[in-house]
Amino acid sequence: MIKADLKGKRALVTGGASGIGLATVTMLAEMGAKVAINHLEGDPAGLEKVAELKAQGLDVIAAPGNISIPGNAEAMVETAIEAMGGLDYLVNNAGTSGTQDKIPPSDLDKMTEDFWQLLLGTNLIGPFRCAHAAAPALKESRGAIVNMASIAGIGQQGSSIAYAASKSGLVSLTRSLARGLAPEVRVNAVAPGQTRTPWTDSWPEERKQWARDLAVLKRRSEPEDIAEAVLYLCAGASMVTGHVLVVDGGMTL
Repeated sequence: MIKADLKGKRALVTGGASGIGLATVTMLAEMGAKVAINHLEGDPAGLEKVAELKAQGLDVIAAPGNISIPGNAEAMVETAIEAMGGLDYLVNNAGTSGTQDKIPPSDLDKMTEDFWQLLLGTNLIGPFRCAHAAAPALKESRGAIVNMASIAGIGQQGSSIAYAASKSGLVSLTRSLARGLAPEVRVNAVAPGQTRTPWTDSWPEERKQWARDLAVLKRRSEPEDIAEAVLYLCAGASMVTGHVLVVDGGMTL
């Protein structure tokens, strides 16, 4: 695993209480960063996870809020920045598939207005809200943003048409923000393939095996595999911006 000395650095990770977000929080904090963990307001699991990481001696704080709600997202970011005295890294990890089961592209009837609004509001507009609110602090620190895209956003079939479209939009947003926030702030994205998370662990075994068979490395990604890519794009990669780093074990080859 790559390592970095992040003492004195401050990070905000949205959706940071489970899965890839939690692995990212843990990795950044273990490297010495102070990390604000965004989770839904009143979520007991999120609060418990913050307490657990604090008990391990990691420098973390809770940053509750819903990035899909206008105003709520911005207030959460501003509160986290104030609590930490600034911001060096924003990891836009929070996202949703909106469905437990895969929706075939042919099933257009399930692409309702409410479904579209949920996915776009969380997966695309939410990251923009957070980036917008964090931009002044990140410019001051000459920091970095990492957005959590997906191989569904670069041509692979995702859990639904709306999910793939939202992640494709996030790829485009990443490149646009890289132009708009340069030269002070670098903006990149990570595009995971199938990764072991609480959500994917509930999938049928044949679907998990399909992902292992498709990947040339013959395994699904672990959350730590994705977190390591985030760490690289935050703490290193000083000449990398507007890039989408695919971490899928070769699923898209």
